[in-house]
Amino acid sequence: MQKSQDHAYPTHWEADVVLRDGGTARIRPITADDAERLVSFYEQVSDESKYYRFFAPYPRLSDRDVHRFTHHDYVDRVGLAATVGGEFIATVRYDRINDQGLPAKDPEDDQAEVAFLVQDAHQGRGVASALLEHIAAVARERGIRRFAAEVLPANSKMIKVFTDAGYTHKRTFEDGVVRLEFDLEPTEQSMAVMRGREQRAEARSVQRLLTPRSVAVIGTGRAPGGVGRTALRSLLDSGFTGRVHAVNHAFPEGMQRLDPEGVPAVRALREISDPVDLAVIAVPADSVPDVVRDCGEHGVQGVLILSSGYAEAGSDGRELQRALLRQARSYGMRLIGPNAFGLINTAPGVRLNASLAPQMPGAGHIGLFTQSGAIGIALLSGLHARGPGDGGIAGISAFVSAGNRADVSGNDLLQYWYEDPDTDVVILYLESIGNPRKFARLARRTAAVKPVVVARGARHNGTAPPGHAVPTVRVPDSTVAALMRQAGVIRVDTVTELIDAGLLLASQPLPAGSRIAILGNSESLALLAYDACLTERLRPQRPHVLTSAATPDDFRAALAEALAGDGCDAVVVTAIPWVGEGAAVSPGGGEGAALAAALRTAAEAHPEKPVTVVHLAMNELAETLAAPAPAPAPAPASGPDAPAGGRLPRSEDPAPAPARSPESAPAPRSPSHPARPLSPPGPPPALAAPQPVPARDSGTTTPPPRRTTPLRIPAYPAAERAVRALAEAVRYAAWRREAADPGRVPEYDDIQETAAGADIERLLGRLTLDVPTGRSVPVPPEDAEALLARYGIHTRPVLAAPDPDTAVRAAARLGYPVALKTTAPHLRHRADLGGVRLDIAGERELRRTYAELTDFLGSPEELRPVVQSMVPRGVDTVIRAAIDPAAGAVLSFGLAGAPSQLLGDIAHRLIPATDREVAEQIRSIRAAPLLFGWRGSQPVDTAALAELLLRVSRLVDDHPEVVGVDLEPVVVAAHGLSVLGASVRLARPPATTDLGPRRLPVY
Repeated sequence: MQKSQDHAYPTHWEADVVLRDGGTARIRPITADDAERLVSFYEQVSDESKYYRFFAPYPRLSDRDVHRFTHHDYVDRVGLAATVGGEFIATVRYDRINDQGLPAKDPEDDQAEVAFLVQDAHQGRGVASALLEHIAAVARERGIRRFAAEVLPANSKMIKVFTDAGYTHKRTFEDGVVRLEFDLEPTEQSMAVMRGREQRAEARSVQRLLTPRSVAVIGTGRAPGGVGRTALRSLLDSGFTGRVHAVNHAFPEGMQRLDPEGVPAVRALREISDPVDLAVIAVPADSVPDVVRDCGEHGVQGVLILSSGYAEAGSDGRELQRALLRQARSYGMRLIGPNAFGLINTAPGVRLNASLAPQMPGAGHIGLFTQSGAIGIALLSGLHARGPGDGGIAGISAFVSAGNRADVSGNDLLQYWYEDPDTDVVILYLESIGNPRKFARLARRTAAVKPVVVARGARHNGTAPPGHAVPTVRVPDSTVAALMRQAGVIRVDTVTELIDAGLLLASQPLPAGSRIAILGNSESLALLAYDACLTERLRPQRPHVLTSAATPDDFRAALAEALAGDGCDAVVVTAIPWVGEGAAVSPGGGEGAALAAALRTAAEAHPEKPVTVVHLAMNELAETLAAPAPAPAPAPASGPDAPAGGRLPRSEDPAPAPARSPESAPAPRSPSHPARPLSPPGPPPALAAPQPVPARDSGTTTPPPRRTTPLRIPAYPAAERAVRALAEAVRYAAWRREAADPGRVPEYDDIQETAAGADIERLLGRLTLDVPTGRSVPVPPEDAEALLARYGIHTRPVLAAPDPDTAVRAAARLGYPVALKTTAPHLRHRADLGGVRLDIAGERELRRTYAELTDFLGSPEELRPVVQSMVPRGVDTVIRAAIDPAAGAVLSFGLAGAPSQLLGDIAHRLIPATDREVAEQIRSIRAAPLLFGWRGSQPVDTAALAELLLRVSRLVDDHPEVVGVDLEPVVVAAHGLSVLGASVRLARPPATTDLGPRRLPVY
């Protein structure tokens, strides 16, 4: 038990959380200054809720009660409050007790009694569940391992809060009271429950922003032009189905309507009698706080701030931005921006264009998020050019450009799009990632059901763009890219590639493999496609070249033949304008439309295989393929001419369904719902029956039936672009198949987790006395070896050799032959500089080598020589594990020396790694053939290497205090391996991580 006097107000316990209905609340410790708030809160609680809390009528709190409930030591007695608008809406407290239920006296007591009280008006919003997550984390931090709660049987809501949390619990009934006891150690179920609640709440908060029933544009100019008036025009021109209000304090008194738009006009938000769901703010930065206050007092659910002058303007602006965020969250509002471009929802029941985009994009099934307004414009424009209009290949479901993204970020949109049935593909342009650990977790889960395509800007300069106050990622961009791909993210480099990949994934099924058929009427263009396939490591077939006079019917027959064959998984069609006598269509006479119809006819018979088109000077072909297919004439249900397969129009295309109402969250959809077909109905089984990724922190359910889509075929003006997009689809499909069985994190009987934890605590107590919080410290070699041994990682003994005589005694102790090595930092692992001498067979040779080493490289004091016994010959490798404050825990592997240091040939995996991921990691480096018998050499023991990687992963995953492990070199022989060098770094873990209770980030 910790001493209360050692603990001041714990600022790190403060957190903003999203509640079940999408609103936000602030959770913070209760202080002595909260007496009046507590009394006011209690007066608004019903008599029934008071009875449930105190088991008796308790109309008011006494002065003694108020003092007890507001004075805490933050160790044995802790109280937390959830606040909105600065006022309490719920409280929770715990008191440490002993086994008899009395106040704790013994330092070993690790149980506490917990009790909640939620204001009736806020019951059902998930407030108690959020408070339980946070009070449990606080209790664990203070050494409490178990909670006890006494609840009246009639208080079923509170009983459900405890039993649904996922903790291991015991339930008893005595003296008319239900007693619940539960361990606070997080379980797989409790983590899944917490992640599920987080996803539903954050998705609901985004849904409220995208489906408002009423929008107020605050800062609408009196004259045409300007940001506010432009946003208003966008709203009206899009056909928004809700109410629109223009607000400007400079409007003349008595003005009721803004013309020529004809919308209601008011001078202040309070003059609007109806609720306002979304406020679009376009006023100068110094006026924004007053506007946000008015929005909060009026009950606005969310604000979109177009105004600039915040973090992008420097440090003063960053402080203004943080204050703005605190203000918005204090009223329970989510915030998009500041410096945002806007948001769009094309759902027919909403038709919202609250942005500066000049026109409403076509409706479709691509979800688009950007942090940059300029890139947002480029993406919208590029998509419009590739397939304008509702139902086209480039239509979007929703668009958000978050600017400085002080609050709503790409992570929030991933939460929403994960279960959104109207979004099949997610496209993200990110210039910074505020919480990479959470991003990887959410991206992996979303990628299991629909493609996630990401381009990153500002990825090489190591700093975030102006306005993005985020942690700096110290790992190189190549590592971030590798970790994204491990999470199933399709990583591209340019805006063009974003569009190219997005269009193919939104319109075509995923390929079952990498076998590509190529056909067309130009040999040169077909060969370019063939070469591009080889560059992307696909398996192209010999191109089928038609004559230059080939007609649309010839294309149809060739494509039908390629699709019907068992030897291809996808087809690339190349086309140039054709010439020839007797052609069904003359050049320039609608040849593009005729060819598009022919290709569609062939593709409709085989909807399980993707088709993409490369064209030169045939814009009509691309436009026709991108547009929705014409409605087919009624056909008989059976008969010899009935198609064997086909893609049906989406059920909502002929008759648009109404948008989801803002007051109801979307029906929960299975996390494993494949928004796109993963394979043909037949084999291979892994494709025919895709399984969800068993996420480490969430549960999964059975997918509902797949929605069919109208046939649209993407067309590209260059073979390289088409093949690159297809290659991304091939790799993503392979990830989906592999993710169905990601492997397991093995258990090893010889791992001593508890003993290792005790060693770490002892070392931290000894090594961090004078070290600033968060700074890592190196572990002395002897202690590092002992700690690694707890996890079955044994290093070869190394004996110091400060002089020749000591070196001889060390060699005699270890046994010849031995190695003599320097451990000076500038010579460590540098055999090329003469710092490592091997195969020393006897004392005379050792003395001679010692003299040569010190004569050539420096004195023994500089070189710090050591002696180590020789090990069987093999391949030198290096294994590292490190925790980046932003990227998370990363396991790295490569060959020692030039391959990893000079060429950067290193493979990375997120921790904890599974056995399958580690096996792929070993094979993924370019130098991997050296491990598997390259050019007749003997293969090495990769099974032992994989086990070592898994043991390192387990060590770092089990103990967050271990922030760095470096094993170099690890010599992998034909049988077994030897760890010749090892180092470990420790640090106190941060107070809050992505593994803790859910909370909104503060940048």
